[in-house]
Amino acid sequence: MLAHHQAADTYHMSTAYITHPVCQRHVAGLGHPECPERLSAIEDRLHAAHLHDDLTHYDDPPAATREQLRRVHDPAYIEHIFRLAPASGQVQLDPDTAMNPYSLQAALHAAGAAIKAVDEVLLGTVQNAFCAVRPPGHHAGRRSFGGFCIFNNVACAAAHALATYGVQRVAIVDFDVHHGNGTEEIFREDGRVLFVSTFQHPYYPYCGAETVSEHIVNLPLPAGTSGRDYRDAFEARALPALDAFRPELILLSAGFDGHCEDDMAHFNLVEADYVWITEQVMDIARRHAQDRIVSVLEGGYNLNALGRSVAAHIKALAGL
Repeated sequence: MLAHHQAADTYHMSTAYITHPVCQRHVAGLGHPECPERLSAIEDRLHAAHLHDDLTHYDDPPAATREQLRRVHDPAYIEHIFRLAPASGQVQLDPDTAMNPYSLQAALHAAGAAIKAVDEVLLGTVQNAFCAVRPPGHHAGRRSFGGFCIFNNVACAAAHALATYGVQRVAIVDFDVHHGNGTEEIFREDGRVLFVSTFQHPYYPYCGAETVSEHIVNLPLPAGTSGRDYRDAFEARALPALDAFRPELILLSAGFDGHCEDDMAHFNLVEADYVWITEQVMDIARRHAQDRIVSVLEGGYNLNALGRSVAAHIKALAGL
């Protein structure tokens, strides 16, 4: 069962930074926006901002097991992915999503990193965690890949918390500019998970705006959405839903492709907006979840903007 936290002033609360070297060896194709340099840009910015040494580093999280994957993915789908993984060259899963010889291990360790983060946060080793992993995951459904995603990292983390620690209520907040359709599909019938997703609409994956559910809160927003408009929508709908749900753990599908410098989509957010989102979620976590947050990287493709945005997000998580 879940370990009880000691009083916050009796031990050092810290932020974990969890990654794995194989995540930089997955390559989806020449010139593909979901590139290994994304993780390098984040690391470089953390060093430049003098944040790197203030974090608790985990550089070798275990790969997710088949049992852990089966909590959110169909067994036949998992085996299909294992069979498709190439020994050499590249396999194109769809026009956007591909695998090279390292992709399967990268996907397994990306999901494993999110699971490891849940372990460390729920055991009280750290207060919160950021997983610098790729491939991303929130478009991967129970039986489907897509949108650069193979396994659903944040869904694996949520299911692990529910199955292993006796947690009853997990909230997932997805602030990627694209709707987290895979995560919604996986937890559509599971009221233990509150899923909140802000996204540009209409835009890829062209769904989410019509969802009606007590535990799925979708906030479709138009192209050109400003930071002010985003904050107003988040305050009006996301925060009341989170507060009413009283989550014991909050997971973030942390996509930074809504930044005004990122041409993958058409939001006009800046670093200060990501800090604001982080602080709002931290406030919910403080009230209901003993400060426990696990943040998992999703999108963000302008390398400079991504590095700055993630550094600002982690700085807020760490209270620095």
